[in-house]
Formats: sequence, structure tokens, C-alpha cells
Amino acid sequence: MVKNSSLRGRPSNASMRASIIEASEHPTPTPVKETAELPKPVKTGEGRSSASSNASPFATLCVGGATRFPWVLSSPGAAEAQPSPAQSSPTRASDRIDMTFRSLLQDRLDAARCQLKIPGLTQSVRWYLETEIRRIEGKLAEEKDVAGVNKVKQPEAYTQPFCDFLIQNPTVFHAVDYFARKLTDAGFKKLSERSSWTSEVEKGGKYFVERNGSSLIAFTVGKAYKGGHGIAMVAAHVDALTARLKPVSSKKTAAGYVQLGVAPYAGALNTTWWDRDLSIGGRVLVKDPQSGKITTKLVKLGWPIARIPTLAPHFGIGMIGQNNAETQAVPIIGLESSDNNEAIIDDWKATTLGGAGTFVATQPPRLVRAIAGELSIKDYSTIVNWELELYDSQVAQTGGLDKEFIFAGRIDDKLCSWSAIEGLLAASPAEDSGTVNLVGCFDDEEIGSLLRQGARGNFLPSVVERLCESLSDKYGANVLSQTYANSFLISADVCHAVNPNFLGSYLENHSPSLNVGLAVSADSNGHMTTDSVSTALLTRIAEKCGSKLQLFMIRNDSRSGGTVGPMLSSAMGVRAIDAGIPQLSMHSIRATTGSLDPGLGAKLFAGFFDHFEEVDKEFE
Repeated sequence: MVKNSSLRGRPSNASMRASIIEASEHPTPTPVKETAELPKPVKTGEGRSSASSNASPFATLCVGGATRFPWVLSSPGAAEAQPSPAQSSPTRASDRIDMTFRSLLQDRLDAARCQLKIPGLTQSVRWYLETEIRRIEGKLAEEKDVAGVNKVKQPEAYTQPFCDFLIQNPTVFHAVDYFARKLTDAGFKKLSERSSWTSEVEKGGKYFVERNGSSLIAFTVGKAYKGGHGIAMVAAHVDALTARLKPVSSKKTAAGYVQLGVAPYAGALNTTWWDRDLSIGGRVLVKDPQSGKITTKLVKLGWPIARIPTLAPHFGIGMIGQNNAETQAVPIIGLESSDNNEAIIDDWKATTLGGAGTFVATQPPRLVRAIAGELSIKDYSTIVNWELELYDSQVAQTGGLDKEFIFAGRIDDKLCSWSAIEGLLAASPAEDSGTVNLVGCFDDEEIGSLLRQGARGNFLPSVVERLCESLSDKYGANVLSQTYANSFLISADVCHAVNPNFLGSYLENHSPSLNVGLAVSADSNGHMTTDSVSTALLTRIAEKCGSKLQLFMIRNDSRSGGTVGPMLSSAMGVRAIDAGIPQLSMHSIRATTGSLDPGLGAKLFAGFFDHFEEVDKEFE
């Protein structure tokens, strides 16, 4: 059995189900915190009260043995400081926090910290104190969220929005366009790589920049930022396994079937892609006949148009490991004998300008017609090129008896990218923040990141250099190196959740669970950036924002994957850690994550942006 202490404290399935149903019915709920989560204080010597039945071990220790630690729960006015029912249900946003109760929590936190300094404490008492400190810090962080200091919602409130994001944005181009629109709505200003930034980037500003329409970097600048100060960075990838149309996607019909020429991107066209309802989407380059200018349009067909059929077992040939990706994994997209086929072909020939010399002449006529119809294009010859790909058309949805799962395609790694953007939008650094908060969503991670829009390119280093130049009085190599040295990177890529059917494939004590929190990934051979310093730093941040961290590491007899972390941290020399959200069935066309995991990711990332500057001072 895999041991995992992080399972303690997980919400019940029933409560989780109720929360998710409530969140789906009310997409933008107002977060409400129950101040009764911590036990109410009792007077010294009164023993355990009815409110302490769910108390932590430390609270029980203090109540049952108040004479040993009398100052913990006997702060001046503590017994009279309990919020009334009216106070615990405020009607105005500015009144959501009972400041007296918050002050009481802070007093308890200070008292527990003082007790840790008492000599001769037993190991168990010291453990209770440390646990209580972390618990109260998390409670204070949650109360701060409710007060509106930052905009992090409860984890269940992110479940349906994430599913909607996956449904509406099936390709990397759609995902980046979605992020750009969301950032613009939040007041971010779009920058162009082709323009100078020196007069555009200012302290207190919010910006984003795209590359190739498939990678995006967004950042906010603290009002007190100075040249050489650090940057809190989260880097993820937004591409996913897929099958992309070949430059000439037309194929000769076979046995009356119209087939489509596709090529696997990364590990796609594996056995999980067979017998799936596949649709098509991507970007199309269209030329304006009047101006001659070429614009990009995004397209996705709203119904399944392709399928890769398996061979029935009656033929005596097994499918697993037997198929040829070039000749046997070819999607079918129609029948040559369709009633309207001849009319469509005639219509195609009549409306295509340029004949065989046009791009669309190399593509299946009926596919061109479908794409043009979706984009309201009447002159097919104005389509000068496209990048289209197949995707699983089954919608993302919650599942499980208590809706504790999300079943979806393309979870790897739109999950961490989406949560990172949500965390950036929810974060509210201090008014005097002197750092830059940044999220990078990169393309091409699944194929090595070697293209210009990949993390191995110069996209992130060039953005850092340009913002440093814009915000520094005297910019040079010294300022840039100082900035990198003061910065920190979270490489956020999904990791492997423990699979109950294959426990023997996992390393004991390093097997993450769903709906608990991010897992820190370690690798002894440098495939991950994690080290002791970066782990300690992120642990402190998790404590401050009330998040939990898990651990993941592969067995010695398994092969490790890779992330954008090592390539980015080595290129810039920044401290870094690999920490991602767990999922089941990685690289399958359909995967599984926890229904609370998108929100738990957003919470940790927002906490990172809010607390990095403070926590970093502990590591100087």
C-alpha cells in the first residue's frame, strides 16, 4: 500500500460534491469563510468545550492542560471576543472579516511561536506547536482572501470554469487567444515584440506579450520595483499531444473511404486515439482580396469529423502494439459515395481560383468547404495556409460518485497553464511590492521546446531583459545578472497521480493523490530543477497561503520525463523548483485530475506571487 500522509485533512466526498454542484449553479460565488473552523477559546480551567470536538491536537493540549500553557487561550478579552451571529454573516464586502477574531488568531499564532522557544519541549509537543502554527497561518491567509485583499476563490469554484476552458479552447492557438482576452479584460496591456518597450512598461503596470500565437508571457510590475529586484515566475506549457494535418492532407480514397493525412505531434496516435470521436481545429491564414493583407482566424468544427477505426478481434490480430502509424492509423472523414459528393466536388472546382496552384487544392475539398463555411469564406482561394489538428470532441466533465474527478482531454498541460494565469489574476501583492510577477505559457514542450515559441528559445530571457531595461535607471549586464540571482521559477507541469491498479509502479512515500495540492517533483539525474533550497522556499510559501504540497519521484527502474524547468533555470541562472498538479493517464487522449485541483493550483500560485518577496528574505 502506498503511504501518503498528505491524505489527512482532505474534504469528504459528500461535502465536495455539494460544493461543486453549488459552484456550477453559481459560476461566480462570493467566497464565504466560516470563522468557526478553529475552536473557540475557553477560559483557563474550564476543560473542553462543545466547540472543541474537532480541535487540533494542539488545541486539545492547550484546553486540557491550560495551566501548562496558560497564555495561549487566555489572551485579554478572549472569552468576550467571539463574533456574534450577525458579525459572522456580514452583509457588506468591507465587513466580511471580524477583525476581533482575526486579532485573536494572530495572538494565538504569536503565542505558539513563543512556546517553540521554551527549552525542554518534548518532540510530540513541538510537533503539535509546529502543526498549529501552520494551521493558523493558513487560516489567516484564507481570511485575507475573504477580506478582498486578493481574489482567490474556493477551489470548487474553479472546477466548471476549467472544464469550460478545455471545451471551448481545444488547440494551443485557442488557449493562448483565450488567455489574451482574459488578461485584456483584467486590464493588462498587450505588448508587441516588434516595438520598443522602453516607453510602455512602467511600475505598477500589467502586460502580456505573445509569440507565434501559441506562447504567451504575462507579468505585473510592483510599484516599488527597482532594477536588480527579483521576478517571481511560473512557467508551464500549453501544448498537448495531437495529430496535425500534413502539408498535403489529401489522400487517395481507399475502399470508398475519404481519408485524411495527419502526422503525430509528440506521442499522439497511440492506442488511446483509436475509435474516438475526433474533430478538427486550429488557425487559418486568410488574405484580404482588396488590401492584400493576411490575417489569422481561429476555427473549430463543432462536430466529430474523423475517426481512426480499430480492427475487430475476430480477425485474430491484436491492436495493441501491432498498428503502423503511417498506414493503419489514418483517420476516415467521409465516404466517397455520399449522395452530395459529386455536387460538392463540382462546386469546389467552380469556386476555386488559381486551380492547382492554390494551397487549398492540396487539401480534401469537403474539408476546405467545411472550414470555409465555419469562417464565412466564400472565395476558397483566399485561404493561403493553415495549421489544423485533430482533437477529442468529447467534452470535459466532472465524474465520480461525488463529482470528485475531472475527465477531459488535453489536461497535460493546459491544467497548470490555466491555474497559473488564474493565480496571477487573483494575486494582490502588497502596495509597496518591489517584485515582478510573471507567468509564461509555452508551446512545443512535448517535442523538446526547440522552436522559437518553445521554452528553450529566447522568449522568456528576452522579456526579462526588456522589462529590466525599461525599469532600470542604469541597465547593463550587472543589473540583469542581479535580477536573475534574485528571481525564482516554479516549473509547473502536471505529474503522475498514484494509480490504484499499478501501485507497484510507484515509489513509496512519493505518490501524489488528487484533490490534495501540487506535488514537488524530484529527480536525481537533473531532469527536474528541484533542490533542497527551492523545496524549503516553496514549502514556506505553501504554509503562508494555506496550501499543501506533496512529493513525487520515479522508481530507479523507471524512466523520468522532462519539463521546461531545467532549460529555463540553466539559461537564466535562476533558482527553480518543479511542482505540478497530479493527474492520471498522462499522454492518453482522455485523462483524469481532481475536481478541486485547478483551484488548488490557482491558490498556490497566487500565494507564491503574494508572498515570494517576503519569504525570499528568509533565504538571503
